[in-house]
Amino acid sequence: MDNNKKPLKLILFYAFLLIYLEIILRIFTIGAIGFRDLLIIGLFSISFGIIIFTLVDLFKSKAKYIISSIIIFLTTVLFASQLVYYKIFKMFYIIYSVGKAGQVFEFWREALSGITQSILPIILLFLPFFISIIFRKKLFYPGRSRIGYKLILVVLIVAFHVLGLVRVHADGKDPNTAYDVYYRTNFPLLSVEKLGLMTSMRLDVQRKLTGWSPHLSVDAPIPTDEDPIEEPIDEEPEVVIEYNTMDIDFDELIASEEDSGIIDMHNYFKNVPPTAKNEYTGIYEGYNLIFITAEGFSHYAIHEELTPTLYKMQQEGYNFTNFYTPIWEVSTLDGEYVATTGLIPKSGVWSYTESSDNYMSFSMGNQLKSLGYKTVAYHNHTYNYYNRDLSHPNMGYDYKGVGNGLTLNKVWPASDLEMMEKTIDEYIDSQPFHAYYMTVSGHLRYTFEGNSMATKNRHLVKDLPYSEHVKAYLACQIELDRALEYLLMRLEEAGIADKTLIALSSDHYPYGLEKEEIDEIAGHPVEENFELYKNSFLLYTAGMEPETINKPASSLDIIPTLSNLLGLEYDSRLLMGRDIFSDSDPLVIFLNRSFITDKGYYDSRTREFTSRIGEEVSDDYINSMINLVNAKFYHSAKILETDYYSKIFENAGEGVQ
Repeated sequence: MDNNKKPLKLILFYAFLLIYLEIILRIFTIGAIGFRDLLIIGLFSISFGIIIFTLVDLFKSKAKYIISSIIIFLTTVLFASQLVYYKIFKMFYIIYSVGKAGQVFEFWREALSGITQSILPIILLFLPFFISIIFRKKLFYPGRSRIGYKLILVVLIVAFHVLGLVRVHADGKDPNTAYDVYYRTNFPLLSVEKLGLMTSMRLDVQRKLTGWSPHLSVDAPIPTDEDPIEEPIDEEPEVVIEYNTMDIDFDELIASEEDSGIIDMHNYFKNVPPTAKNEYTGIYEGYNLIFITAEGFSHYAIHEELTPTLYKMQQEGYNFTNFYTPIWEVSTLDGEYVATTGLIPKSGVWSYTESSDNYMSFSMGNQLKSLGYKTVAYHNHTYNYYNRDLSHPNMGYDYKGVGNGLTLNKVWPASDLEMMEKTIDEYIDSQPFHAYYMTVSGHLRYTFEGNSMATKNRHLVKDLPYSEHVKAYLACQIELDRALEYLLMRLEEAGIADKTLIALSSDHYPYGLEKEEIDEIAGHPVEENFELYKNSFLLYTAGMEPETINKPASSLDIIPTLSNLLGLEYDSRLLMGRDIFSDSDPLVIFLNRSFITDKGYYDSRTREFTSRIGEEVSDDYINSMINLVNAKFYHSAKILETDYYSKIFENAGEGVQ
């Protein structure tokens, strides 16, 4: 009788194991788990648990115990690794990143810190594994189940999976529901919250193998960015409005295309209203451009005495007071992709790497290279980290990093100042030029042990009224400030400071600081869905007239804004961001599909819109903006998947590469 009960005990153990691991992971990352989410996760976990039992039951005696122990151990390691990854990057990793795991070992210090800070939850995660070892005689049995029992197990696997799907459907089909992340979108953070880690990873593998693509709700009409363009009033003089578009005959493209998916894209972009040219169009035409994506940079790092060059550029340049740098799925790489392409990353892949074989028409490197600019790019970390040795040359740059032409002192993190000193002579006398930098001095961990930049500048922050980690963060950003100080000095000496436009933005907010530390440096509790991602975009040239811009904007808007300022020929319909200086309505989009417009804030988690105009906003407006955001995610992913720009410009006889 005892042996007859053991299969049931083992099934219950596996089911309990998975539910337990999901709960522990959830509590120590996203937070408390609600009943609806727990029910979905529980149903899928029971199905998974029976699958594990069925596999283990194929073996006899000791082999059964060994196979089971391996499965339990590896499953626990999966949960523990996701926990540590979240602790460092505030995100869960994807299957695509597992194949690139070798690069992660370059950040072994950060991983070790993440493990050290997660000792309690890691111990809790491994508790069932140790229980399975201690009580193995009570759990495991020598024989195998009969065929009838196995058939019942198959029925139960299907039944619990179907019940899970029923619960997924019961959640509704709105954006950010369990249905949405199961069928239509790939958003790991929300997927783990709604479906659990095991189901999220299973979907990730399944989608990777099948070439799955995000879906656009069939109920959503083709949205447009703004109201239709009105005809001029008869009583007023006719005003000729020019738009940032290129001569693309979408009707001809549609007529000659056989792929229905590409036809849908042509129809979509044909109907996106372009942004109008404006008084800022071409005011920096022919200028040199230095474009910097600064690791972990934040407006909190701008201080009159501590970082005087950053402060000077903010106060004497364009001061964007309502700028955001949303975090994306692959942290730094996706942040860099957004800032340099004007596109939303596709979930589940490294978008920059996937773009390496694509026709990237609107990158600054490709646009300016076609005009005869010398175009160079630098990164003061390993040159092929995140496969930048593939993506950046494709963006139009002669690219150097540590290991392929850039030699720096072997410290971690490397110095932005040293990188600037070692590279500026390669282009400063070759005008016009465009230099792109991806910095690393601001990289976490923010401590005075193991962070060379924090240690180097420690004496400059030692008396600040902040905790140690905040001081270390600011010390790292001082190195960026010194690099900019050197850059401005060299431009001034060369007599081209007033003919060089400098653009600087961040890859993401400083998530290397804990939330309470960000509150500390902000001086108040920071709201986590919108304010947490508020940042600074520096746009500066010597001698310019300072100007404050309060319009909501984000890193998605950088490429169209620079393209307009430099007077480049580009098509504003084909980018997901907009020229900040245009009269188009602002739209700031976040990873979880929350958004900010000139009328207010939409929180996708609560599905509530908070008006900022002192009056209620209609449901029609809110729904149209939700559709627009969804459409931008969808079509941005399609641009990457289909190499869409090559189809446009190959057939139109245009292009900038």
